[in-house]
Amino acid sequence: MTMTPRRPAPRLLAALITAGLACAASAQQDVRLPDLGSSANALISPQEAQDYGASMLRQMRALDMVVDDPLLDDYINDLGYRLVANCDKPKDHFAFFIVKDPEINAFAAPGGYIAVNSGLITITQNESELAGVIAHEIGHITQNHLQRAFEDSKKDAPLMALVLLGAIAAGAGGHSGDASMAVLAGGQGLIAQKSINFTRHDEIEADRVGIQTLANADFDPNAMADFFQRMEDVMSTGAGGEDVPALLQTHPVTTARISDAKARAGALIAAQKLRPSSSGMDRTQWEKSTAPIPFVKDPSALTQPLASADRKDTWALMRERVRVLAGDAPKLALFYASSLQNQHGFDTTANRYGYALALTRSGRGALAIDQLQPLLKSYPDNLILRLALADARLQAGQRAAALVSYSDLNAQSPRNRAVALAYAEALTNGGDTSQARQAASLLRPLLDNASEPEIYSAYARASDKAGDNIRAGEAFADASYYSGRPFDAMEQLKRLLKRDDLDYYARVRIQARIAELTPLVLELHKRRIKTDDSPDGQQQWQSLNPCDGRLCFGAGGPPA
Repeated sequence: MTMTPRRPAPRLLAALITAGLACAASAQQDVRLPDLGSSANALISPQEAQDYGASMLRQMRALDMVVDDPLLDDYINDLGYRLVANCDKPKDHFAFFIVKDPEINAFAAPGGYIAVNSGLITITQNESELAGVIAHEIGHITQNHLQRAFEDSKKDAPLMALVLLGAIAAGAGGHSGDASMAVLAGGQGLIAQKSINFTRHDEIEADRVGIQTLANADFDPNAMADFFQRMEDVMSTGAGGEDVPALLQTHPVTTARISDAKARAGALIAAQKLRPSSSGMDRTQWEKSTAPIPFVKDPSALTQPLASADRKDTWALMRERVRVLAGDAPKLALFYASSLQNQHGFDTTANRYGYALALTRSGRGALAIDQLQPLLKSYPDNLILRLALADARLQAGQRAAALVSYSDLNAQSPRNRAVALAYAEALTNGGDTSQARQAASLLRPLLDNASEPEIYSAYARASDKAGDNIRAGEAFADASYYSGRPFDAMEQLKRLLKRDDLDYYARVRIQARIAELTPLVLELHKRRIKTDDSPDGQQQWQSLNPCDGRLCFGAGGPPA
């Protein structure tokens, strides 16, 4: 789960938010971001960098560039933190998310935010390949390569260096280029876009530390070199120009680099054979060197050994889930149906699962049930498959049966966000006031440190149906904020504060939230930075005195 601070970034952050989306305009550039360290702290503090990363993610959500799904969020973060726990800076803040982009690429951003494109996940042939790419990006952060890029950019122009803090890696969302460039033009229109490329030495160093991280986490150390070699083979077979994988454009490889990675992996494999056990981290040693990791829901899970069969099954199911959630479900349903019928070896559990998901999301839940029931005979305890069956039943109109399935899953895994969210939405939609209250109670614990707008929206709908309009209003405002609409969030909170039925505690909560949002929206307003909820950068609003909750500026707007 992405553990994002609730406090908006102060001072410089707002100027960087929208400039950060300039990346999407071109998949041919490799724009990299400085990590925090040494002199970089003079420009932006570690907390500001973390806040920037969170704001970047919110703005990417506003452009529909993020695959928001609790099952996938938990999977990619569990995988990422297993690697982080075995890197040389395990206590730093990291967060992992999936970008809705078919390009084969990944990138790192300030505050330890690491994004993996959906296209990269669907092209991997095993989990170690995916882990290898993530470990490489972790290496760029832990080795301060982002900081080095920042230092180099300062030599050209300090102001350009500041803007480049907000230029996300190319390929993060090429399909959203027009929107993001329009956003950039609103806030920093006089400054030309420019790229920062990692040096060849940086790439090799990230390879080496990433391979070490892979080995420490008991993944295949050869996986990184194998994946880059496969991408290189694609290019060498005649593909060129726009057909070159974006990963090779942003992470150029050479024969020497691949050979070095393979040699490094071979040495680590030889060293692994000399260890008494390679089934996982020693818990006592791990606790002394790594724990606690404050950004992980269950750090103890990171000490558990990799069960190869279970991990392989989960990775394969999640790969197909990414394919369906980031793609066109009706077209994918046709693809799966045709491939299952005509392609030898395609009939696997994961592909049947993908077919069922595509059917459910295409409005054909009854057919999805037919695909899932045989799978569950072989894997009766698989939570992913059971959740898919409950979703299919709900879509097919079998609400009572679906609620029984959700209830059983929630009893089995009471802290699972995907189960709680699906169950709560099923209770709210078509349910009575009592079921809506039950839904709200399921979702309320998930709000702590949550940054996913879907959770706030679901809680808001449940609270509204349960008759708690004030809690619903607060949650709707948070959903707007985490969706990259800070002005909307502020306006909703201000309207709530005008209600005469607020009790003391509700008023204090709303005032505190407004006080958190005020620095961000003031900076956006002052710099006339465009957002979806303030397209001209001139949103007419008044600032708030958080001490007494009264509107204290006149029609002229906030001070410059």
